[in-house]
Amino acid sequence: MNDGYPRWKRVFWMLMAGLAMFMIGKAVVPELLVAGTEGVAIVRIEGPIMDSSQAVEELQAFGDNPMVKAIVVRIDSPGGGVAPSQEIYNAVKRVRKEQNKTVVASMGTVAASGGYYIAVGTDRILANPGTLTGSIGVIMQMANFQELLEKIGVKSVVIKTGKFKDLGSPFRPMKEEDRQLLESVMHDTLTQFIEAVADGRSMDTSEVEQLADGRVFTGRQAKSVLLIDEIGDLHDAIKLAGELGGIEGTPRVLETTKPFSFQEFLESTFLGSMRSLAPSRFSAPLLYLWVA
Repeated sequence: MNDGYPRWKRVFWMLMAGLAMFMIGKAVVPELLVAGTEGVAIVRIEGPIMDSSQAVEELQAFGDNPMVKAIVVRIDSPGGGVAPSQEIYNAVKRVRKEQNKTVVASMGTVAASGGYYIAVGTDRILANPGTLTGSIGVIMQMANFQELLEKIGVKSVVIKTGKFKDLGSPFRPMKEEDRQLLESVMHDTLTQFIEAVADGRSMDTSEVEQLADGRVFTGRQAKSVLLIDEIGDLHDAIKLAGELGGIEGTPRVLETTKPFSFQEFLESTFLGSMRSLAPSRFSAPLLYLWVA
């Protein structure tokens, strides 16, 4: 049959239609499989924590779902911004208290600083023996370019309404009163971290303070100082969450499927290696972050 339409175009559009059906099916079928079946949901927190919106939305959605009896928060992160870490922590607490859902933390390769902050909001914490966790502390990093600018003959002109308005400026030396002010802010932020750990782990603040010097622990070491509950992997965490949620037998697992993006596919395929070589940039100067 020759209707004037090139055969290769027919084949191309058939392949594209097949790809579209595959991606739609991939997104919809998992939802159909768990419909009407009680299960355990997984919320993943991966990489530097600089935005909380996706994790908070997933926690809220799974908390509202009557078929989800428990949630596993899978953490593989060195931490990140103070505020987004606290927002996810608060979302975990709301799911437990207001929606009466069991939440279990499962630690991957690393769950440090802000990642650990989130974990202490859960009912139970599991880590692999070699997981790196802890790093209870706060860090603020700033560069100073004053001497470099002086060498090339560039001067910075700043007009401000108060003596601390350009606090942390890279174009002037830090004064002692600047440092004292920043240290007071960091001390209060550290106190918030210590109080969250003490509350979540049922420890005295004095006990947590002894561990809050930024050090990291392996999963096995963390268990010995009561920072986690058990040694176990993601499979163990799902099983435990199911048991605590009252599910008999092997629980169904529900996880949000991210919509397919052809642009993101191309970027991850062809630009992933280049991005991994690029230096990390953080928009927040005050961080619950383990800097390795």
